[in-house]
Amino acid sequence: MEKAYRYRFYPTTEQEQILRRTIGCVRLVFNRALAARTEAWYERQERVDYAQTSTMLTQWKKLEELEFLNEVSCVPLQQGLRHLQTAFTNFFAGRARYPNFKTKRSGGSAEFTKSAFRWKDGQVYLAKCSEPLPIKWSRQLPKGCEPSTITVRLEPSGRWFVSLRINDPTDETLQPVDSAVGLDVGVSSLVTLSTGEKIANPKAFDKHYQKLRKAQKSLSRKQKLSRNRDKARLKVARIQAKISDSRKDHTHKLTTRLIRENQTIVVEDLAVKNMVKNPKLARAISDAVWGELVRQLEYKAKWYGRTLVKIDRWFPSSKRCGHCGHVVEKLSLNIREWDCPNCGTHHDRDINAAKNILAVGHTVAVCGANIRPDRHKSKGQLRKSPERSRRGKKQKPES
Repeated sequence: MEKAYRYRFYPTTEQEQILRRTIGCVRLVFNRALAARTEAWYERQERVDYAQTSTMLTQWKKLEELEFLNEVSCVPLQQGLRHLQTAFTNFFAGRARYPNFKTKRSGGSAEFTKSAFRWKDGQVYLAKCSEPLPIKWSRQLPKGCEPSTITVRLEPSGRWFVSLRINDPTDETLQPVDSAVGLDVGVSSLVTLSTGEKIANPKAFDKHYQKLRKAQKSLSRKQKLSRNRDKARLKVARIQAKISDSRKDHTHKLTTRLIRENQTIVVEDLAVKNMVKNPKLARAISDAVWGELVRQLEYKAKWYGRTLVKIDRWFPSSKRCGHCGHVVEKLSLNIREWDCPNCGTHHDRDINAAKNILAVGHTVAVCGANIRPDRHKSKGQLRKSPERSRRGKKQKPES
C-alpha cells in the first residue's frame, strides 16, 4: 500500500536558498504553462497537452530572461507540468474547477522523483544540495522501504516539510472485534456515537479567533509591498497554522480510536460543500471538518481491515423514531430532545440519529438495500443529458 510519511525539517542557509529558488521556478513554469494553455483554447480553440508544454519549457530555458531555470533541477519543473496536466484532466472530467495560478504568498512545493535525490544511510540528498536534509525524524520509515518520490513543501507560515512516498508491504490488519458504531456529526458535539457517548467539538477556530482577528486587522493597515506587511502576514499565517494543527491532531486521535474499537463504522454521506453555503453555519461547519473526519476513517479502515459504511444523506435519521419507526414532518435544529407522537418515546436528537444510522448501516452492509425514502427520490437527483453534461464541463476561467 502506498503511503506518505511527512516530517518537518530545518534547512541550512544554502539549502533554503536552493529550495526557495526551485519552488519559485516551479511556480513560474506552472503559471506560464497554464497561461499558454488557456490562451490557446480561448483564442484558437486548441488543446495543449503535457508534451507540448514540455517543449515550451525547453524553449523557455533558452531565453535570456529565463536562464535562471537552468540553475535548478529540471525534475521538479517537469513534475509541475505533469501536475498541471492532471488538473486539466480532472477539470474536463468534471471532478474539479479550472486550474488556478499559483501565488508566492501561499508558499509552494517541489516534487523530486528518484532521478533527483539520493537515499543513503537513512538520509535524503536532494539534487543541487551537497548536504542531507536535516529532517526531524519523529518516526522511522518501515524497514526495507525506500522513498520513490519526495515532495518538499514551504508553508505560508515559513515552516518546511518533506513528504516521503513509499510502498509499504506491512500488513497492519487489526484483530477483528465484535462491535459496530453509528456516527452522527454535529456542531455542538462533534460526533455522537450510537452507544450514547458524545464527543465535544474542540472548536479550534473559536479559541484563536480574537488573536487572529487582531492580527488580520493589523495586516490590513500595513502598506502593500512593505517589510512590515510581510511580518504581519507571517504572524497571521502562524496563527492559522496553529488552528490547522489543532484540528488535525484532534481528528487523527479520534479516528484512530474509532477504528481500533469498532469493526464496522457507519456514517452519513454528507455534501459538506453544499452545507457551507449557509452563511449562518458556514464557519461552524468548516471548523468541524466533517469531510476530513470521513476521509480519515475511509483510508484508515483500509489500512487496518475495518469496514466503513456510508448511508444516503437524505435518510431522515434525526426525524425517525428509533423505537417505532415513525417519521415526524418537521424537526427544527433548535429542538435537541423530542417525544415521538406515535409511541411517546423520549429521544435525544443526536443519540437517536446515531442509532438509526447504525441500524440502516447494517442493512446496507448486508444486502446493499437502498434506504432513501420515496418522497426524496427526485430531490437533487435530476440527471443531465450527455450533451448538457459535456457543455457544463467547459467553463471559462475567472479573470
